[in-house]
Amino acid sequence: MVNERTRSVVQTWEFLRDLSRNESLPESIRIQAKRLLRHYPKPAAIWLAGKAEEARRAELSLLADKHGPLHPALGLSLVTDPLFCNESPD
Repeated sequence: MVNERTRSVVQTWEFLRDLSRNESLPESIRIQAKRLLRHYPKPAAIWLAGKAEEARRAELSLLADKHGPLHPALGLSLVTDPLFCNESPD
């Protein structure tokens, strides 16, 4: 489910952050966690992506209602599941 996927991505970021700060772990593990975090999306970016997906779907739905069937490239996002959800559980 989309909310589980979103939560998993956010929790993975938190896990990597915790690994990178845990001085009881070998330095090689902490360094690898820091490397992975360098380009991993922060939780706020994940929630924002979910909000953007929802807004895009809403706009496309309005466009389809007003003008009829959308080009398949646009209509596809209305029939596929979103990648992320838009609400942080906080």
